[in-house]
Amino acid sequence: MDSFQNLALLENLYRLKSLGYTYVDPITPNLQTPLNSLPDSLAEIHQNIAQCFLCDLSKSRRQSMSGYGNVKAQLMFVDAYVSAAEDESGEYYVGRSGMMLRDMIEKVLNLNIEEVFFTHAVKCKPFGFQNPSPSEYSSCAPFLSKQIELIKPRLIVPLGADAYRMLSGDHGDFERVRGEIIPYGDSQLIPMHHPLYLVRNPSWKKEAMRDLQTIKSQLL
Repeated sequence: MDSFQNLALLENLYRLKSLGYTYVDPITPNLQTPLNSLPDSLAEIHQNIAQCFLCDLSKSRRQSMSGYGNVKAQLMFVDAYVSAAEDESGEYYVGRSGMMLRDMIEKVLNLNIEEVFFTHAVKCKPFGFQNPSPSEYSSCAPFLSKQIELIKPRLIVPLGADAYRMLSGDHGDFERVRGEIIPYGDSQLIPMHHPLYLVRNPSWKKEAMRDLQTIKSQLL
């Protein structure tokens, strides 16, 4: 938060105080759901996500989005968070980046979108154009971990640096790991650029093709 935002926040706090508001010790509303308390059923996980109010994103979303595809998929794609287009439509593979991802799956990997599983690390759309906060991801993390535990994918493809960092906790240079095969529990990660990044930076499509070939080779 920069100095201008701090000043604006402080000014607003003084204004509220002059109107009679009092301050209390801060609370943390983003309570993480223990993994062992979640049901061992993807259908029940879906219901839990739909009814989740663990963080403030539940106030602005149209709906939460638990995931789409084969619940026994060998290949799982994980986006960082729900896009505005997904939140508005309630559908997956929407917009230019969604269409590109569909083409990658169907035309390069020779799979149908019904054969893979696609989900988000953060199951709701963030406020405005902001990235989700660490506490917002922390609220969603048990849901994603439980989905991975139940689906048991052979490969997990984080789409973009944000999704990779949320999954791995690695905040290093994304290019260092992009396209690499990384052990991840009983699965493997193969991070690649987000389709939206490729829409905006078409010169990287050749590298994305190489990453997709790596993914394809691991599914044989």
